[in-house]
Amino acid sequence: MEIGTIGAGAFAQAFAKRALKAGHKVKLSNRRGPDSLREIVNQLGSGATAAAKEEAALCEMVLLAVPWDNVPETPASLPEWNNQILIDGTNPFHGQDEDFTPADVGNLSTSQLVAALAPGARVVKALNNMIVSNLEADPIVNGARRVVFISADDDGAKKRVQTLLEGFGYSVIDLGNLRDGGLIQQAGGPLAGRNLLEQGERHK
Repeated sequence: MEIGTIGAGAFAQAFAKRALKAGHKVKLSNRRGPDSLREIVNQLGSGATAAAKEEAALCEMVLLAVPWDNVPETPASLPEWNNQILIDGTNPFHGQDEDFTPADVGNLSTSQLVAALAPGARVVKALNNMIVSNLEADPIVNGARRVVFISADDDGAKKRVQTLLEGFGYSVIDLGNLRDGGLIQQAGGPLAGRNLLEQGERHK
């Protein structure tokens, strides 16, 4: 499968490494255009390409990985969504480069706001419990699988993302819908940033 990324920072690059290792292709994009990504895609290797964000958004599955302050303007700069799966990896923080202040999103999850900004996309919240270093690390730790969480209002899209992440090597736990599940795993929720492992059965 070919997966697009809207945003090409550390989180998107870590995701791309996992996707490429699992045998997928990745089109990375950012606001500055493909030429600014040549070095990154060269480092990522075979299967990674630099693309305009409009092209990356046409992939059947797309990762949204931009700073929260850029979220409102980003969907408006993209083509209309046509049933693609949009994986929301954003968190409600103003600022960047570790100078963060929490954003007020009321009692909505970030993914509910993303879904409202991207009509026609099937939004799935995922990976918000993973900090970049853990996403970059091996999904298997001493025989135990790292746990990731997903939530969505579209069960079909959620199942597709679950299959994708299980293919990366993760143990996937379904937290339910965009609102309730999203609030639990996004920044400020009880599962945000948690490095959790699921121990498999031991075989004698």
